Amino acid sequence: AAEDTDGWMNGLHALSGLDELCHNFQSAPGFSGIVGGVLDAIGIDVGRNFFGKTHGKNNGMTTLVLVDGSSYLYRAFHALPDLRNRRGEPTGAIFGVLNMLRRLLSEYKPEFSACVFDAHGPTFRDAWYPAYKATRSPMPPDLAVQIEPLHEAIQSLGWPLLCVPGVEADDVIGTLARDAEARGIRTVISTGDKDMVQLVSGHITLINTMSNETLDRISAEAKYGLPPERFLDYLTLIGDTVDNVPGVAKVGPKTAVKWLQQFGSLDAIIAASGEVGGVVGQNLRDALEWLPQARRLLTIKCDLELAVTPEALQHREPDPEAFAALLDRYDLKSWLRDIPRRAGDAGEPTGSPASAATSAPAAGGPQAGADTHAPQSDHAAPALRQSGAYQTVLDAGQLSAWLARIEAAQLTCIDTETTGLDPLQAELVGISLAVTSGEAAYIPLSHRYAGAPDQLDRTQVLEILRPWLESPDHHKVGQHLKYDQHIFANHGVALRGITEDTLLESYVLESHRTHDMDSLARRHLGAETISFEAVAGKGVHQLTFDQIDIERATEYAAEDADITLQLHHKLRPELSAEPALEKIYRDIELPAAQVLWRMERNGVAIDSALLDIQSAELGRKMLEAEAQAHQAAGHPFNLGSTKQLQELLFVTHGLPVIKKTPGGAPSTDEDVLQQLALDHPLPRLILDYRGLQKLKSTYTDKLPRMVNPRTGRVHTHYAQAVAVTGRLSSSDPNLQNIPVRTAEGRRIREAFIAPAGRHIVSADYSQIELRIMAHLSSDPGLLDAFAKGEDVHRATAAEIFSMAREDVADDQRRVAKVINFGLIYGMSAFGLAQNLNIDRTSAQSYIDRYFARYPGVAAYMERTRAQARAQGYVETVFGRRLWLPEISSGSPGRRQGAERAAINAPMQGTAADLIKLAMIAVQDWIEDSALDTLLIMQVHDELVLEVPDAELARVQTALPGLMCGVASLQVPLLVELGTGLNWEQAH
Repeated sequence: AAEDTDGWMNGLHALSGLDELCHNFQSAPGFSGIVGGVLDAIGIDVGRNFFGKTHGKNNGMTTLVLVDGSSYLYRAFHALPDLRNRRGEPTGAIFGVLNMLRRLLSEYKPEFSACVFDAHGPTFRDAWYPAYKATRSPMPPDLAVQIEPLHEAIQSLGWPLLCVPGVEADDVIGTLARDAEARGIRTVISTGDKDMVQLVSGHITLINTMSNETLDRISAEAKYGLPPERFLDYLTLIGDTVDNVPGVAKVGPKTAVKWLQQFGSLDAIIAASGEVGGVVGQNLRDALEWLPQARRLLTIKCDLELAVTPEALQHREPDPEAFAALLDRYDLKSWLRDIPRRAGDAGEPTGSPASAATSAPAAGGPQAGADTHAPQSDHAAPALRQSGAYQTVLDAGQLSAWLARIEAAQLTCIDTETTGLDPLQAELVGISLAVTSGEAAYIPLSHRYAGAPDQLDRTQVLEILRPWLESPDHHKVGQHLKYDQHIFANHGVALRGITEDTLLESYVLESHRTHDMDSLARRHLGAETISFEAVAGKGVHQLTFDQIDIERATEYAAEDADITLQLHHKLRPELSAEPALEKIYRDIELPAAQVLWRMERNGVAIDSALLDIQSAELGRKMLEAEAQAHQAAGHPFNLGSTKQLQELLFVTHGLPVIKKTPGGAPSTDEDVLQQLALDHPLPRLILDYRGLQKLKSTYTDKLPRMVNPRTGRVHTHYAQAVAVTGRLSSSDPNLQNIPVRTAEGRRIREAFIAPAGRHIVSADYSQIELRIMAHLSSDPGLLDAFAKGEDVHRATAAEIFSMAREDVADDQRRVAKVINFGLIYGMSAFGLAQNLNIDRTSAQSYIDRYFARYPGVAAYMERTRAQARAQGYVETVFGRRLWLPEISSGSPGRRQGAERAAINAPMQGTAADLIKLAMIAVQDWIEDSALDTLLIMQVHDELVLEVPDAELARVQTALPGLMCGVASLQVPLLVELGTGLNWEQAH
């Protein structure tokens, strides 16, 4: 078959009744593993195309799909990055669960369905065994706040939602599944919980969408070595650590299976326990009294008295309006054009929701600068029209011809296709080239699938192209070439000659828009490009690029190079027409991208052992904080339960409702708790607990797992085209958001270490945004304070309190500091009152006195608001445009928010420009001086370096001058240096 794929396929398609044939052969031992493996190897999806009666097509069989919602919730939360909407609210669990549900709906199209969640509060098992699930950590706050909107979204999509108090979701699912089985209804249970295997039968199948695993009777027995009816006995023997149900000590899966195969059942094992020798036999005898209780706890109840039957769980028509409102609220706007419409809506399609894009295109790696949820344009763009041809390069002659073309070209677009999205670990699959609009080539190098044609050797191609790839004189353009530069570096090639980047061109021209290639093509070329999902599939079925058919891969990859070249030809004249923007692009963004590439490549060393110690300490402090919160509340409660918090804070304690969730319930988000904590101790304790939990889950637990196995260091990703102000963002891991206001947060920086023989050096611009405010406002008082090198907060306090500077008390300086920084961010009297815990009248009096003493600041703010309203943007000192789309909004709240942003954006944007210029200057100096010093992190206004001891004095001497010399303002720039063996010591 492998040698004659086409003939074999034709023979398969000629067979009549093939679906029935395969269904009948399911019971034949080895069929799924052998024949199924062959079919899968040649590209036939066995599950979808053949086993319709087991999963996939319903083939006329009534189907009930039951979703273990609680399992999905946690899996989505932990599997996805920290996604958030524009308000900073977490959205990853919502995003992930909805994607999994849409996949299920698309595959099974069930007549009946339900998404089942655990209800809050104890269950009957807690009464049986108080230690049941006692070792489970509380639900993370960032997950808890997503539950209510997720429930609303699920129901708006037409899924019945069940949440039965006093029992677990497993019991509800088990009862419905057995009831459906008795009625002759096929049941598909979607879960990642292995306990559910005990439910598998001829009518009940499990599917795990995360691993793409389907378990029926045959495959379950093949996986575990036991039939499903013995699985409960197996669980009882090995125990369940997740639910804190002990089994027999030292008995693992192999021993449990061996005993059950030998004796037949748990009861038989108990009866024959005296025959089992050794330590494990004694352990079995020691557990004899416990085993019936363990089996009782692990048994999924299938006889609950539920208010619904399977046939009452009809999958409903979606509610597009409600779903659209939730998508807008949580910034999942890329799905708006795919949401289901009610039949009969004029001009709208009907049917189930289309699948949303869940993965960034592989071409060029992740589309940096794109919105987290990749919003699309409001209207569909016309299909792309090619004016030329796309060529697949499969032989040496074709490669030579293209090499001659790119060597002669003034500018070549280059793009890579890869095995994944991690820029430091992905491998090269193919290269795309374009020198003329409408024409492009794709050079496949490592596509691996049955029947793939012979391809040029990757190593040989890279050696042939190396002189051109590494030539600074052969100019190259691409979309987010920092990623491609990493890919070539992974294979020992230094990509040079990067003179243009469409991602950065778009970012400089329109920072408030999205900058992924597909969005740019719609916006600037009116073209609809081939999506990655169209060639690779979606969700768990999605292929990596090396598995994609080369002909289809050429269409996708060559189009990327072609479209990117066309975008450059469109954006280039627009930039050239704006000299200030051209300078930002040419002198700041392009060279900064090279420095960021080097920093990402350098990475940072961490002390994993120290993080493990800190993680244990944080765990203990979480328990202490939880106990204090319980004491303040007067009784125990689940700090991760939104419902319990709402009841406790707003009903039991009668605290004021600050704002509500989209569903109308009182909100318990961080902003609300911060406000309540000003007057009440319990919200402060809850915040303390959440802070400790965030540090533990995000940093002390996670960072050691992110060490690159090849380098032994952690490598963050710096996104250059995200923030409208020009600031960089860091992800995977986020090194710019480590909390430093608490001792626990500062200790995490101790784990960022210098290897032996080296030091960490921190160089931080001092009070940079206040200095920029003085420059922009030209206020004499502020300029004088900075020119004299005075403590600007003490000087401000002296002005607003009308006293000599030497008489200013610490509390007065603190008030002035809050005002200085608060006004930069447009803080109102209400905000100042909250921050200082004073009444609003006093706060307004402080602000009035501030503006009376610093009239230049007041004039700057009014002038900036007027400029923003007149032209829709403000500018940094260097001319970067900071667009404010909401400045003319009809909504007063949005308009006032844009006005506050207009005041702050020039300061934050100028600070961003300065730190980028400083990075460029420092890296240039390191390279020109041939130093072994590494620039390893950028954290807002701070640069962090790893310096050999022999170079330490030289670096300490040079850094302040390099960073202060990048610009000349009306006030002097000041850089504060710190040195240590770790990052915290360097502060």
